Amino acid sequence: MAVTPSTMLKLGTSAPDFHLADAVSGSTVSLADFGDKPVLVVAFMCNHCPYVKHLRKSLADFGRDVQAKGGAMVGISANDVSTHPQDGPQKMALEARDAGYSFPYLYDETQDVAKAYQAACTPDFYVFDGQRKLVYRGQFDDSRPGNNLPVTGADLRAAVDAVLEGRELSAEQTPSVGCNIKWKSGNEPDYYG
Repeated sequence: MAVTPSTMLKLGTSAPDFHLADAVSGSTVSLADFGDKPVLVVAFMCNHCPYVKHLRKSLADFGRDVQAKGGAMVGISANDVSTHPQDGPQKMALEARDAGYSFPYLYDETQDVAKAYQAACTPDFYVFDGQRKLVYRGQFDDSRPGNNLPVTGADLRAAVDAVLEGRELSAEQTPSVGCNIKWKSGNEPDYYG
């Protein structure tokens, strides 16, 4: 299994806008829909990736916890469904229900949103403050498939809590790793190496 790290988008970057369909409800969800939330977590993810599957239950719990604290979270799948049909909207809706995701699970068919965020892997996590400035990008925690460390979400939880408590985060952040985003042929971004 090939391992791809996140690109570590520059801290302070403004959250790129999006208008994407939620695979569960079918409604369009945009960045503006979260305007009153003090923190927004954006997770690039998919159904088939073993790294995402490894976090599945904890990711669902994390999403509920963020929402209970007044924040918001969205999951976005940008994989090419011509090569990975299991990551298409119908399967995403089933996965969201089965996994218990309480957050919108959005489909980025054009892959433009993934490119705007410089997303590279699944999962790839971003935390934005109330002004929608990037304060964290990196791993969920140290657990990986096969390393026998517990899945806690410690890194992502600490980032969200720091935002909610008005504390600054260290710029020393560990990249997320996972499967590469499955780009459409000829659509690979130039930042992607």
